[in-house]
Amino acid sequence: MPVSLIPKSRRHFLQTGALASLGALTVSAGSNDSWYALLADTHIDANPEKDARGTNMAANLKQVVAEILAEKTAPDFVVVNGDCAYNTGLKEDYTTLRSLIQPLLDAGIPIHLTMGNHDDRGPFYTLFPDAVAGAKELEGKHLAVVETPHANWVFLDTLDIVNKVTGRLGNGQLEWLSRTLDQVGDKPILMMGHHNLQYPKEGSTATVTGLADTVEFMEVLSSKPQVKAYFYGHTHSYAFSKSRSGFHLINQPPVAYLFNESRPNGWIKASVSAENLSLTLNCIKKDHELHGEKTSLPLA
Repeated sequence: MPVSLIPKSRRHFLQTGALASLGALTVSAGSNDSWYALLADTHIDANPEKDARGTNMAANLKQVVAEILAEKTAPDFVVVNGDCAYNTGLKEDYTTLRSLIQPLLDAGIPIHLTMGNHDDRGPFYTLFPDAVAGAKELEGKHLAVVETPHANWVFLDTLDIVNKVTGRLGNGQLEWLSRTLDQVGDKPILMMGHHNLQYPKEGSTATVTGLADTVEFMEVLSSKPQVKAYFYGHTHSYAFSKSRSGFHLINQPPVAYLFNESRPNGWIKASVSAENLSLTLNCIKKDHELHGEKTSLPLA
């Protein structure tokens, strides 16, 4: 399955249905305790002692992994939403990343990873060969659909050029997304991609720092009312807003360093019901004023 590291003890099988034809991964039926650990911007360097902006990235990820494993129940899956690697996505970076997330795999927890602008698919595939199957069927993009009891998760690939800030979905991925959303049914769709939306400013020659094809992306989604949320990282600034068409935009906190020290870094604990998306912020620094903040977003 593209994007996904699935421990053998937790593998589930797709034999029939629309999601099967899309190369999707169906997870277990879940329960009232089902939840998901949402991470972004881990920025892991080959050297686990590497600091950036006063932050040791490996130490932060190690803390987050320990917190996830300390929860009363295991998450149905963990997501790292892009910029998994520190700068240019070196093989050695992914070696260190794999060692840091291995305790989750050892605990039987599936992990999904998306591509950010500091990732590189080539070295990534070398270190995560179990995530390669089918990943190159669409313009080299790294995609997946995951079905859960109350929502379908769609993981997108916004990496355009390695270590260039601009993100791009591309025409092929947009066409795939349109077809996919038409086939997965009426459950709420929760999308994840690394880059933030950014609408072009008329006459501006400034570098696009977000998603360069935001307008085209929104055109695809305009006729898809089941799309309820888009999670993204990239800006390293935890926030909530809404798109112009009304679905939720969730800017995930970075696991790694901050651009603004007043903002939180950490991870989100998410649960989904038929009516709501419930999110709890877990900060790296437990004395941060937003640590433990709970946000409920309607899906109906």
